[in-house]
Amino acid sequence: MNNFIEDEHTELKEIIVEDIKKIIVGFANSEGGTLYIGIKDNGKVVGVDNPDKTMQQIGNMVRDSIKPDITMFIHYNIIDIKKKKVISVSVQKGTNKPYYLAKYGLKPSGVFVRQGTSTVSASDNSIRNMIKETDGDTFEEMIPSLQQLTFNSTKKEFSLRNIPFGKQQMLSLGIIRKDNWFTNLALLLSDQCIQTFKVAVFNGIDQNYFQDRREFSGSLLKQLNDTYEFIDQHNQTRAKFDGLLRIDNKDYPEVALREALLNTVVHRDYSFKSSSLVSIYTDKIEITSIGGLLPGVNKDDILIGYSVCRNRNLANIFYRLKLIEAYGTGIKKIMNSYSDCENKPIIEITTNIFKITLPNKNYVSNKTESKKNNQNTISYYNNIQNRDEYIISYIKKNGKITRKELENYLSISQATANRLLKKLVEKNIIKNKGLGKNSYYELV
Repeated sequence: MNNFIEDEHTELKEIIVEDIKKIIVGFANSEGGTLYIGIKDNGKVVGVDNPDKTMQQIGNMVRDSIKPDITMFIHYNIIDIKKKKVISVSVQKGTNKPYYLAKYGLKPSGVFVRQGTSTVSASDNSIRNMIKETDGDTFEEMIPSLQQLTFNSTKKEFSLRNIPFGKQQMLSLGIIRKDNWFTNLALLLSDQCIQTFKVAVFNGIDQNYFQDRREFSGSLLKQLNDTYEFIDQHNQTRAKFDGLLRIDNKDYPEVALREALLNTVVHRDYSFKSSSLVSIYTDKIEITSIGGLLPGVNKDDILIGYSVCRNRNLANIFYRLKLIEAYGTGIKKIMNSYSDCENKPIIEITTNIFKITLPNKNYVSNKTESKKNNQNTISYYNNIQNRDEYIISYIKKNGKITRKELENYLSISQATANRLLKKLVEKNIIKNKGLGKNSYYELV
């Protein structure tokens, strides 16, 4: 014991300094080690004057400054080396990681690990992995490093349904633990939620013509409301006539939009930080989220109503708020809302992605009528005056029209669309703007 050298499991200190708290935390969060007090960095033994007082001082520092309780993993000894008293502090690898300095909490400034002969701050990812190792694989129940959380939006949703949202309810719902730490479920419901919804609108059936983009943040409940409201603004109502009877049809069944968004929120994998995506096209809406199906479940299972919930506590909260009725019913509701359509919703699943595509019922309806050569539609569109009025009405409503949009809207050929637009230009009713693919028409 005459040659002391610092390594991954050994630390030497001549006297007690503040850094020994970090060293003890680092040993407990790594593979353990021994701290010697009374030995210089170069290995020279100088001893301590009052070993009993020194041990008591170290014990107080550990008890008051390090969380969770680590005392059962630390053993103190007074050893004689060259007739000098040295304190050895043996630290075992802890079972309730991450250990941290209470003053700083579960942040890199408070959590430390051993790296060679040094004690260094743990990264955010290392802290998450330690929490996962201790608490298991249930993301909802893990402890996030961010603990300064507020719940204004969630409280509002509970209040609207006359459901209390106090400390006791937060405990029973899994939002807060008995030791008063917030869980990841709390983070998802908080105003500080790090995941978002990104919504993009495209003018056409592909991503060539971008029109608008929004990103919604805050509590998942707020994101859900904001995203639905934005999509609903683009869910146009189209009218058709059966004799004297006017029939209004929305592009997308409201129940399909609602259930698709709820399915995305409840079932996505929140251990990934990427956003849920909503893409709105002329002919469809695509809703994409991170997280494929859980083991043991396949696409056929979910189509017949079988579901294994990835986020049970979150689903339970949505159930209490009457946002969902029961597990597994959402996909069936979506499919049933398209029972009268030729084109059905499409579900695509990979290892890490779940995407559902909702067809625009009115867009599909126009295409179907064209294929069937609906005589009333043909006679209406073949009347040149009515077609002119139809184009003018479309531009008044949408601000402009492209040649491709006119083809799709009237189910006509490219040549016919060009002829109609040229004639209206010659009449000085509309004017052409832009060049090439960016060309469009608006009213004079």
